[in-house]
Amino acid sequence: MSTAYLLEIASNSALSAVAAQQGGADRIELFENLEQGGTTPSAGTIAVARDALRIPLYVLIRPRPGDFHYGPMEADIMLRDIAQCRQLGCDGVVIGALTQDGEIDVALCRELVAAAGPLGITFHRAFDAARDLASALEQVIGLGCERVLSSGGHADAHAGREMLAALVQQGKDRIAVMAGAGLSAHNIHQVALASGCRELHASAKQVQHSRMRHHNPALLGLESDWLQSDASQVAALRAALVAC
Repeated sequence: MSTAYLLEIASNSALSAVAAQQGGADRIELFENLEQGGTTPSAGTIAVARDALRIPLYVLIRPRPGDFHYGPMEADIMLRDIAQCRQLGCDGVVIGALTQDGEIDVALCRELVAAAGPLGITFHRAFDAARDLASALEQVIGLGCERVLSSGGHADAHAGREMLAALVQQGKDRIAVMAGAGLSAHNIHQVALASGCRELHASAKQVQHSRMRHHNPALLGLESDWLQSDASQVAALRAALVAC
């Protein structure tokens, strides 16, 4: 890890997590279903990643794609997934929930934080979907979260760098603001300097091509290529941060 910046890699599989570690990542956020914004990975994925990693492992707790307003059954799923993360030796979990009116669902999030116990807590980009980011940040701080992952309410962190800077100033030493969404080796330097964020979050993804020699033409959608974190892209992100 560089002395100034922490690089977290969003990893959509155990293989992605290992590649991220090889490239110089400081921490992993593990999930699956990258194309749908991420959901909670399987117990097997978490266990294998935990066995393979020497760096901190945080797991996304999100029961489905779509919005961040959850009902009782979905809340129960998240609570059970957090319990499993504790059992498997994870370092932290990544949570978030909103009310129908775009406020932080403080009641549900308090349950999730309590279930996590000693685990670290990141509040995910449900934050960016909140009605008012300044108010939402105070609520997240009140929950006791270590950090919030944000693009400043914009489509990507580069576009939201000014709002991220305002959030950093508001949070000061009470919470870390981690910039994420659309970061690459080409822009991570600028976002880090402009926002003041000391933690940066990227996926460093690259298309992996199928190695199958046999293909059923009728099943091309099933036997397709996939995305995976790439060690060389992670190393490039690390190098760009070291240069800051």
